[in-house]
Amino acid sequence: MKFSGLKLYTILYLVFLYAPIVLLPVFAFNNGTIVAFPLTGFTTQWFSDMAANDTLRRALSNSLIIGLSTAVLSTVLGLFAARATTRYKFRGKGPVMGFIMLPLVLPEIMIGGSLLIVLLGMGVKLSILTVIFGHVLIATPYAVTILSTAFSSLDPSYEEAAYDLGESKWSTFRLVTLPLVLPGIISSMLISFTISMDEFIIAFFLAGNEPTLPTYIFSQLRFPKSVPVILALGTCLVAASIVLLTIAEYFRRRGIAKTGGKDQGGFL
Repeated sequence: MKFSGLKLYTILYLVFLYAPIVLLPVFAFNNGTIVAFPLTGFTTQWFSDMAANDTLRRALSNSLIIGLSTAVLSTVLGLFAARATTRYKFRGKGPVMGFIMLPLVLPEIMIGGSLLIVLLGMGVKLSILTVIFGHVLIATPYAVTILSTAFSSLDPSYEEAAYDLGESKWSTFRLVTLPLVLPGIISSMLISFTISMDEFIIAFFLAGNEPTLPTYIFSQLRFPKSVPVILALGTCLVAASIVLLTIAEYFRRRGIAKTGGKDQGGFL
């Protein structure tokens, strides 16, 4: 078997990309407080310390609230936008969609700083709600992209057949369209939730005194004794991310099977 330069590059790239993730659980179960080899022993103390940390639990609770709210709101807004752009023609559709997708190319530090100035100028108190607003702004373009693909792969003849059988537009959407694009909706919610949980810059600007998981992790990295607990937290987050991506991939493939499309590759 020939071992080409491309294969070597691919292997080295994957090692560079995933080696730090593989090392997370290794050091999370290490008895030492210094992240270095050789390992000193096996322990689950850092996971116990993580579970007993009140500030960490508060940050996790805030991030879950923000993530779930962002997932629902972004998906609902993305659903409306994707439905409108794939099924209707209207004046200014291109500029409107370009405006919606603009957060994809704008630097997050500029978005966060601008939102902070505007909200403080309006007298809005920084809280979880302001973080949700910012996260919805940056997650909606991803939701629109996923849901536009779901609507584009849906054969319009299904809806036309429902109209011919006497169904209204709302009942057709509820009974025919929505079940067929449901895998895309679930994938959109999962991706939006993951983006929100991972986002740091917007939360750093807009959270105020309310900690989120990324801002809490950043604040603890300056303390060497807290690093093993952060590694234990990272191990749990990686496991949760794998579970979420697996679920998203399952519903993506299920959606392709329902519409009779061809699988061109996906999340996994």
